[in-house]
Amino acid sequence: MVHSAPAVRSGGGIVSVLAVAGIVGALMQTLVVPLVGELPRLLNASAADTSWVLTATLLVGAVATPVVGKLGDLYGKRRMMLVCSIPLMAGSAVCALSASLIPMIAGRGMQGLGVGMIPLGVSALRDLLPPQRIGPAIALMSSSMGIGGALGLPISAAVAEYADWRMLFWGSAALSVLVAVLIWTLVPATPATARGRLDVAGAIGLGAALVCLLLGVSKGADWGWTSGTTLGLLGAAVVVLLLWGLFELRVRDPLVDLRVTARPQVLFTNLASVLIGFSMYAQSLVVMQILQLPVATGYGLGQSMLAAGLWLAPAGLMMMAVSSLGARLSAARGPRTSLFAGALVIAAGYGASLGLMDWAWGLMIASCVANMGVGLAYGAMPALIMGAVPQTETASANSFNTLMRSIGTSVSAAVVGVVLAQMTTTLGGHDLPSEAGFRTALLIGCGVAVAAALVTLTLPKARTTAAPAPASATPQPPAAGPVPEPITGPFAGAGAGANADAIADAGAGSDADAGADAGVRSSHPAPAADLHGEPVRRSSAEVTQPFARVSRPMSIVHEELGPWGDAFRSREERAVPEEAGRPGPSPAYQPQDRATADELAELRWLRRENAELRRVNLELRGDCAAVRDENAEIRAENTQLRRELDVLMESVSAWVKNLADR
Repeated sequence: MVHSAPAVRSGGGIVSVLAVAGIVGALMQTLVVPLVGELPRLLNASAADTSWVLTATLLVGAVATPVVGKLGDLYGKRRMMLVCSIPLMAGSAVCALSASLIPMIAGRGMQGLGVGMIPLGVSALRDLLPPQRIGPAIALMSSSMGIGGALGLPISAAVAEYADWRMLFWGSAALSVLVAVLIWTLVPATPATARGRLDVAGAIGLGAALVCLLLGVSKGADWGWTSGTTLGLLGAAVVVLLLWGLFELRVRDPLVDLRVTARPQVLFTNLASVLIGFSMYAQSLVVMQILQLPVATGYGLGQSMLAAGLWLAPAGLMMMAVSSLGARLSAARGPRTSLFAGALVIAAGYGASLGLMDWAWGLMIASCVANMGVGLAYGAMPALIMGAVPQTETASANSFNTLMRSIGTSVSAAVVGVVLAQMTTTLGGHDLPSEAGFRTALLIGCGVAVAAALVTLTLPKARTTAAPAPASATPQPPAAGPVPEPITGPFAGAGAGANADAIADAGAGSDADAGADAGVRSSHPAPAADLHGEPVRRSSAEVTQPFARVSRPMSIVHEELGPWGDAFRSREERAVPEEAGRPGPSPAYQPQDRATADELAELRWLRRENAELRRVNLELRGDCAAVRDENAEIRAENTQLRRELDVLMESVSAWVKNLADR
């Protein structure tokens, strides 16, 4: 994986800013949920028409996410995050000033454009952070999206209940301005990693297919699943997607590179993302309704919207609590293991909710368990995607993965809606979902989470390649010629470790030298390549054999030089008489002299290599010192986060205890 992050930057401020952006983006999705029942009165419209206030954000966000991701690769992720903040601010202001349905839908659609900041921020981490900080940062930002979704409900409910509903949108506008200012001042510019142009035709085709698919799924319950409108939209989505895929395979600069998407690690990660999104959203739908249904049903808990949101708020905080654990698990065993564990934990949360449906605190515990699994899974999916795609496509690939999660949540809402609509009970003349319907929906969510775990098992395992020790690397005794005596003096320790093979081969002829060179090269292979065949840029800590690239001294056979042979002979050799046209030994020249000359040449070569090793060692010491300083900063940040989390959990525990006492 090519990495271009500046090594001197710790990245604490960058991660915090991008995490805040993720929280704000997630808040936009749950902002109007407490107002759904009041929107017909506030906007003078029917309930069916006001439902478009929620649907508009979903549709626009789904269409804009892959387009914004591609633009981030083409023009820089920081620049596109700032561009996305503009419609987010404008849409919030339009909603705050709206008094009728059409401006409200337009404003919510503009807010949907801001959802693209989330995958852009995750992708920017690869460009801005040193390698050792990427994993924890991705996990933290992924958990921040869950925190925004979990805290959005109680905050929105409290504002809607105790203040003017327009304050929700003025507050979101202020948060959007804050995020834009923080990105402008604290996030450095990211390079444009891709070349080419935006595939406008591909964007239009994908947008049309997504609108047909999501509109049919989200409105199928209202229009009827067997109605001509619903079936026509779903059929059109399939046809348009097929045509779009054929077009993307032929275009020069596709919006989504389907060949990269078809790679096993990307394909199965996206499939698992759909299933994880389904299981995450299904539980939140079921638990929220159980908390708010009247006690007279026998299974409802009679909580208000605000109280229900507060009961579920700790579940969002658990996502942040497990982010560091997920990062450590991914670093130790790979993100594939984290995704698998996350899916199983989600399934365990569903199992706990089946047994704890009768108590609000039980549902809170079950939601916390499930959200812990969501935190593990959401932190692993971007890491799996970015580990399998070239750096030129990280933003578009992450945006497509985010789109898969959105499709999962949409399908989840449709499936749960169908189940609860078919399994009902009557109370006071009103049809309400039955307890059996809720249990069935929970079982479906549990099964989908188990299916996500099974899909995770199909992901390719991370391969760790160790350089083999070929036979040619083993020193062989020379066929002829003297063997040098052990080296003593200042160069005695030079051959330890890295130089052992070089010293063992000293004094050998040209064939032995060539074999030793091949042995050194084979025992230290060329830099590895990533999944796309691109060479991997090694850090200085990986450079352990710099002299393996330097040619060894090679003996020259003078007879092969013809008439130029005398020019390369020493004075003693030229003084030797010749017999039968060949130089012969003289009393003044002994084979020991030749051995001594070879040893001196070898020692001079080793001296140069030792100087190079000393230089590299100095660089490594400097890198180690920088890493130690950065680790100290990380420990300090972790200690501060633990203290803040302890204080927060104490406050939550006190609030829960007071609420239970009431």
